[in-house]
Amino acid sequence: MIEFEEVSYGYSGGGPLLSDVSLKLAPGSFHFLTGPSGAGKTTLMKLCYGALVPTQGRAALFGHDVRTMTRDDVAEARRRIGVVHQDVQFLDHMTVIENVALPLMVSGRDTELQDLSDLMGWVGLQDQMEALPPELSGGERQRAALARAVIMSPEVILADEPTGNVDWEMSLRLLRLLIELNRMGKTVMIATHDMNLIRQAKAQVQARVLRISDRRLQLAGADL
Repeated sequence: MIEFEEVSYGYSGGGPLLSDVSLKLAPGSFHFLTGPSGAGKTTLMKLCYGALVPTQGRAALFGHDVRTMTRDDVAEARRRIGVVHQDVQFLDHMTVIENVALPLMVSGRDTELQDLSDLMGWVGLQDQMEALPPELSGGERQRAALARAVIMSPEVILADEPTGNVDWEMSLRLLRLLIELNRMGKTVMIATHDMNLIRQAKAQVQARVLRISDRRLQLAGADL
């Protein structure tokens, strides 16, 4: 689905942030991506959904080399990948449900907007559907971001530090939702520096733990 072969990435004028990264996200797999702040977790995530193009090596999304993909090809691939960003952004003048439904409206799938109450109930926000984003707590914002990421029924879910700004109870709630998505057949990768969160997943899901260290991607542990 998403595959890297000896991928390197660096910004113009600077050294490489990532070097010789090889990775394969197979259908239905679950990965944790770890590493210290600034190690390149977010950069790797952006390479996974085509927001960045490798400076060296080959990155493929659903069998297509990103270097040869047109803008429309990239847009189509991104519809198959749901992203929960570390810095959740909403349009504050629109209600929560309108923000969640925005990907459907932008893609012209307005006919699917009739009833989103099941999705909002799944993330526990059925009572906040008509609220404005500034009225939400940090945990509610993250759950709304997850609902928005999955509204297009993507095959892959990428979550960049989804529990970084919430308490432990909410972290576990978000983890349970992501594990449930994986059990539905979705491929999931969570970038996190919280090792307690990874340990908590131990009894619930079979996962691979990947660590970025010294610009390289390493297998940090066997199956949890």
